[in-house]
Amino acid sequence: MAVRPLSLTAYAAWARSHAASDQPAPLPPRPPGPLILAVGAEHRRSRGLSSLCARVQQTSPDLVIACTGNIRAEDDWLSVTLPADRPADAERFVSALSPDIALLCGQTVRPALIAALRAHGTHILALDIGDAPLDSPAPRWLPDPVPAALALCDAVHVIDQSAARRLRRAGLPADMIRTSGPLNEAPVPPDCADAALEELSATLSGRPVWLAAHLRASETGDVLRAHSRAVRLSHRLLLIAVPHNSEEATAIDAIIAASGIRCARWDNGELPDDNTQILLTEGPEELGLWYRAAPLGFLGGSLVPGYGGHDPLSAAALGTAILYGPNVGRHLDAYSALVAAGAARIVRDADSLGTAVSHLIAPDQAASMAMAGWTVISDGAALTDRLVTELLDVLDRSRTAAETPRSEPS
Repeated sequence: MAVRPLSLTAYAAWARSHAASDQPAPLPPRPPGPLILAVGAEHRRSRGLSSLCARVQQTSPDLVIACTGNIRAEDDWLSVTLPADRPADAERFVSALSPDIALLCGQTVRPALIAALRAHGTHILALDIGDAPLDSPAPRWLPDPVPAALALCDAVHVIDQSAARRLRRAGLPADMIRTSGPLNEAPVPPDCADAALEELSATLSGRPVWLAAHLRASETGDVLRAHSRAVRLSHRLLLIAVPHNSEEATAIDAIIAASGIRCARWDNGELPDDNTQILLTEGPEELGLWYRAAPLGFLGGSLVPGYGGHDPLSAAALGTAILYGPNVGRHLDAYSALVAAGAARIVRDADSLGTAVSHLIAPDQAASMAMAGWTVISDGAALTDRLVTELLDVLDRSRTAAETPRSEPS
């Protein structure tokens, strides 16, 4: 038996002596089948972890996902609460779930949980470690248990070389560290019928087009003013307005009608002619078509507070250059990544939106932003693909081991 490092022994002794007063949260019954435990911290990449788990489950339908922390869970996933990081509690938790794989995401390390997972034989991956201090529940006067705890993992994936150097200096074996880049969400973009796209492209006849997706009635006036401003420089410019839902669509239709701007209503079977300035839909059901048709898109629910914006990654995955307002708190990390790459630009009001549309509607400008967005999406997809392959291989080995009968002793 391997000798446990002093730092982990000291941490375990301290954790045992600091019993929490609350009882561990009850766990749901464990369904049959292989299980992945996904531990997401309160940090910016939890969406990437959720996306990774969903991808693996698509390929392996009998897989059970148990998730905890700041993770967007699917309907059939188990939501579990981590116990206090004490050896006895961690061992009961791991024994009840019996995970085949554990994915630990973020800068918080739980030594007792990792030790229990290792003792159980779980394949452990630490993901998305950045160049920032790693923390744990241990008090500062204890020997730091983090390097020894991470050394129990099968691999530690870091964002960049700076993070790798930090872990090497902390004493983590270099052969465990993989510089993989950030764990970004790998979205599955909405589909559309090829025939519908061909028909729409023929109808538009090369007109410049921009899109307002997930549009809210409260920001429609600003969007219409921005469009009127942009039309002065590009008189054939067409706005495709896609309301967030049918209720918003009714109010938006009334606002457009009152503006006097000529509008074609797609769901009534109307197609835009040369005099049409706006093509209005009744909802976002065909966003896959509109993202493909418009090289430039404003994502609504962002100019006015109260909505938190909408996920920009599907638009970026389909080659849309993105404009957005300042109120995107629900998806700030995704927008920040796209802005850093040059794939998205913030606007504040009708004037700045109109100016941005006038500038970026030029094909070379929109294409440059679209390429930057595609790079962000494809980089995240490449890492997700590698991890999916690794996890499926681990699950195959686990199934094979479970199906192999043990030989009776002679």
